[in-house]
Amino acid sequence: MRLGLRVFFGFFLIAGLSAVLLLKVFLAEVKPSVREVMEDLMVDTAHLMAETAADEMDANGLKPGSPLAERLQRYVKREVDVPIWGLRKQSLDLRIYVTDARGRVVLDSGQPSAVGQDYSRWRDVALTLRGDYGARSTRYSADDRSTILVVAAPILKDGRTLGVVSVAKPVASVQRFIDRAERRVFWAGAVLLAASLVIGVAVTLWLVASVRRLRRYAQQAQAGQAIAPPAMPGELGDLAHAMDDMRRRLEGREQLEHDVRALTHELKSPLAALRASGELLQDELPAADRQRFAAQVLDQTARLQTLVERVLALSQLEAQVGPGEPQRIALADWAEAQLERQGPRLAQKGLGITWTAREAVAIEVDTGLLELAFGNLLINAIDFAPDGSMLELAVNATPTTARLTLRDRGPGVPAAAFAQLGKRFFSTARPGSLVKGSGLGLAIARRVAELHGGWLAFEAAGPGLRVSLVLPR
Repeated sequence: MRLGLRVFFGFFLIAGLSAVLLLKVFLAEVKPSVREVMEDLMVDTAHLMAETAADEMDANGLKPGSPLAERLQRYVKREVDVPIWGLRKQSLDLRIYVTDARGRVVLDSGQPSAVGQDYSRWRDVALTLRGDYGARSTRYSADDRSTILVVAAPILKDGRTLGVVSVAKPVASVQRFIDRAERRVFWAGAVLLAASLVIGVAVTLWLVASVRRLRRYAQQAQAGQAIAPPAMPGELGDLAHAMDDMRRRLEGREQLEHDVRALTHELKSPLAALRASGELLQDELPAADRQRFAAQVLDQTARLQTLVERVLALSQLEAQVGPGEPQRIALADWAEAQLERQGPRLAQKGLGITWTAREAVAIEVDTGLLELAFGNLLINAIDFAPDGSMLELAVNATPTTARLTLRDRGPGVPAAAFAQLGKRFFSTARPGSLVKGSGLGLAIARRVAELHGGWLAFEAAGPGLRVSLVLPR
């Protein structure tokens, strides 16, 4: 099962069970709470009526012509239409009956025919006459399941109990309020559950989306793509940065291992040549051979020195985060000055320079870095160009970039190898030789272009290779 489904089902189970249990508790408490409030009010009413009846009652019961009976009759006949929080009350539901000290009914507002009946066994009357709290609940009849709540209070006078006042009220009179409260609780719970589920879905989608971003970042990093970690808050953001730090360390370690292996391979040939020449120079040799082996020692030593210098230069460039102090230069004039510095080397191979395009474009660059990049490109072109051939140079511009292009007429590079050009220690053999370069020259030029926000482009020229150093204007 996917992570998103697991999280959602877990959240749904917790939220659903919590909502159901809460609804069940609330709904179970609504009706008893209403009855408790109703009983509390009826206790107050019963005691108030007991105080009213105390002045109109003696040991024989109610006095003849009792005003209490008349008031209760008027109460029963009173018409009422009152809105109570959106529900209308259109009847008075209290039934009040009075019993004497023996438990016989002397007044009943609801059933006048009950006068004279013996209620002494009813709990409200019996408990009250005994000095306890008297209350009971009963039904209208066996067929009617409606419940009546009865609360009683003693009629006291001069420390004697003259009788009991009982107040009765059907629970059905407040059932509408109970039903409405239950409906409100139910729908509020349903809305709360729905909101919880929506929040759960949102949290799940956010969590799954964040995890997928992390997974996509990890997959891209595994594929060798140099990308920034996704920006995420909290622990997920910390995890993304931790993954990025781990990726960088692993990449640095892999790159170091690769560079060490490649450097070791590059060092083998000149060291082997130096060792062979040194061993031969220990013997007695003709002057010509001694001169030839000494020249080979110097040549291989120069090769080693160049390799070390380029490795150090590339390491410094890779540790750098941007150009140093940019200066504004006219790119074509600057390239012309660099060609003059390489005049002796060009003349040694009989190479000429021809301009195929020379647009006037000025850019801001770190001239030291640009000189390092262009010098390596020019040396690379000289090494691969046939003796007596022409090197083509061009300066072109677009609204956003300036392009310095150099073309040689050497053997070129297979199109399949273009993706590897510019990587350290990748190179092809020099013309007429099986000796390969270190590939560090193109790597240095590529890194300089990247530090300026540009790139190095390669194009098959047939014959030869066209290399372009593209820089932002």
